[in-house]
Amino acid sequence: MKTDPNFGYAYGSTNDYENIQQMSVLTVEDLMTLEDYDRNRNSFRDDVLIHKKNRLVLIGPDISVSFEDRKTIMYQIQEMLRVEKIFHRNGIQDELDAYNPLIPDGTNWKATMMIQIPNIDDRRKALRRFLGIERCCWVKVGDAEKVYAIADEDMDRADQEKTAAVHFLRFQLPRSVYQIVGNGASIAIGIDHEAYNYVVDPVSTPLAESLCADLE
Repeated sequence: MKTDPNFGYAYGSTNDYENIQQMSVLTVEDLMTLEDYDRNRNSFRDDVLIHKKNRLVLIGPDISVSFEDRKTIMYQIQEMLRVEKIFHRNGIQDELDAYNPLIPDGTNWKATMMIQIPNIDDRRKALRRFLGIERCCWVKVGDAEKVYAIADEDMDRADQEKTAAVHFLRFQLPRSVYQIVGNGASIAIGIDHEAYNYVVDPVSTPLAESLCADLE
């Protein structure tokens, strides 16, 4: 990962940044046909599940955060195409347009946050207590300041009385963070909501290495 201060971004010039953004986006040509996916689904799914395990962190007893990348989003798109039996190019492009924004672009980390409480009544009560919790999730690299999540940019998932069980988060990292990530600084993640306050410091080595790769 380049960190020359003369560059516009940690990995190069502004043009390099735009190129990396373009490279991260999935296209129709990147996807398997329905027939090919059906043949390869089991092995691809097994590979993705192992990959996702290294990108998952539990924050306290009730909340998980799964960091997305090109592979995890590709899997979600392939599954959606399979379930909905979408094979026309326009339909495939619609799914790509919906899911591509969930892929990190080299300047951020993107994640799915899930509130996982099995009992329905307990979950309903918790969603009321946890109102606003999606904006209280943060990451911290080394001695840098906490970076709080920007939540649910595609649509509002909470209302005035309760939060939702699933949120999509973007952690937009300052340029100053890139270098210390590449130099091996520890990464922490936490939630500091008044009703739910937990920290994981540091995150696991596989997750830290995976997140570092997202910025390369």
